[in-house]
Amino acid sequence: MQHDILINWSPQETRVAVVENGAVQEIHVERSLERGLVGNVYLGKVARVLPGMQSAFIDIGMDRSAFLHVADVFSSAAPRQTDAQEQAVAAVPIEKQVFEGQSLLVQVIKDPIGSKGARLSTQISIAGRLLVFLPQDNHIGVSQKIPQEQRDELRKRLIGLAHKGEDKGGFILRTNGEEASDAELEEDIAYLRKTWAKIKAASVQLPPKSLLHQDLNLLQRVLRDMVLETTQTIRLDSVEQHSMLQQFGKEFMPSSVAKLAHYKGERPIFDLFNIDDEIQLALGRKVMLKSGGYLIIDQTEALTTVDVNTGGFVGARNFDDTIFKTNLEAAGAIARQLRLRNLGGVIVTDFIDMQREDHREAVLNELRKQLAKDRVKTTVSGYSSLGLVEMTRKRTRESLAQILCEPCPHCQGKGIVNTARSVAYNILREILREARQFSPKEFRVLAPPAVVDLLQEEESLHLAGLSDFIGKPISLQAEFGMGPEQFNIVLL
Repeated sequence: MQHDILINWSPQETRVAVVENGAVQEIHVERSLERGLVGNVYLGKVARVLPGMQSAFIDIGMDRSAFLHVADVFSSAAPRQTDAQEQAVAAVPIEKQVFEGQSLLVQVIKDPIGSKGARLSTQISIAGRLLVFLPQDNHIGVSQKIPQEQRDELRKRLIGLAHKGEDKGGFILRTNGEEASDAELEEDIAYLRKTWAKIKAASVQLPPKSLLHQDLNLLQRVLRDMVLETTQTIRLDSVEQHSMLQQFGKEFMPSSVAKLAHYKGERPIFDLFNIDDEIQLALGRKVMLKSGGYLIIDQTEALTTVDVNTGGFVGARNFDDTIFKTNLEAAGAIARQLRLRNLGGVIVTDFIDMQREDHREAVLNELRKQLAKDRVKTTVSGYSSLGLVEMTRKRTRESLAQILCEPCPHCQGKGIVNTARSVAYNILREILREARQFSPKEFRVLAPPAVVDLLQEEESLHLAGLSDFIGKPISLQAEFGMGPEQFNIVLL
């Protein structure tokens, strides 16, 4: 597998594309004015405690207060939470752990999304090149992506290195630390402990609502999180940023520096794999499959739905095989689209109904196989009683559409607008309502040209009849700057 990373940098925006075998798999965008907060550590101030919701609002200096749930309040006495089994209810209520006005060391675990503020945790974790440091915990763990037979030996090594002398704190070995030497691990441990010491010192020197530690920017996270053994090149189109990234890599990720290259081509770097076209496709609802079938993807605040359709694919044998092949292809396309669009939360997929149980299982296994390539944690629950496949994908940052787009000013995100005739009838009803309350000399209607044309032609009899009924003249004025549903009635 050929794995390449392309980076397009400008002062206002950094864009990263991960390409496998010529196909774009991931798109990441970070804007200098809208940089994400995940990983940042703040000295927050408790603004409000809500016992009924077992949560608290924390002021970290943002426009909106951040959210802290009792499940994210760390207690060294409480049993450790795992990804597989989170504690549904904490042993100690939140009102007995935090109070209004309290200064609290917190870390952002989810960026603000939509109308929701950032989500916080009081358990601090600091990511390094090889390890993740848990300064409040003594747990020593190893990434579950590393084979089980190697995990126990690596854990023993890490315990010996981490707990020398009086040093405390826990560590989790990241996947790229599997082959690391003791010297490399010790270097990472020293760096992480030094970072934590700076955070602690800042927490007693700075006032509440201060930023104590900021996570790496997108360029730096490429070297820390996205480089694999199979990565061929990391191409960057800025000579200044290439130099800075080289210095950063030499200090913290020396194994990745050799793959870093400055792109000097005349064509824009994203043109090499038509990445801008892929971004536009990733913002649309419809995704075409090679067979002629297609997906319809709809993203809402609560969940994302994916509908699979055969489209123009008629197959070569029988209907069951046609459906099976479409669903198999769709499974791979869905996994790629989730990565490409950075969709998270609850995801429900409606595959085309399959009669044979072996086909159903094969499609589910293919979906799980394709999702295994994802760096973000995903969990597939299988088929529901309605035949839908339910799954979750961890959501920490905004999706691609949330970063690049905003709701349409005309339809307000509905995706549909009233017809000109519907708007015309709304105007007629509104004039009648106004005539019952006021008695002007004339009603003047300001509306889009299409609505005015309709009222002057096809609906002219209704307009004249209303004028006779209320005993007042009604004039029309076309406004080219109005949206399709906008209108205004002026009383003269």
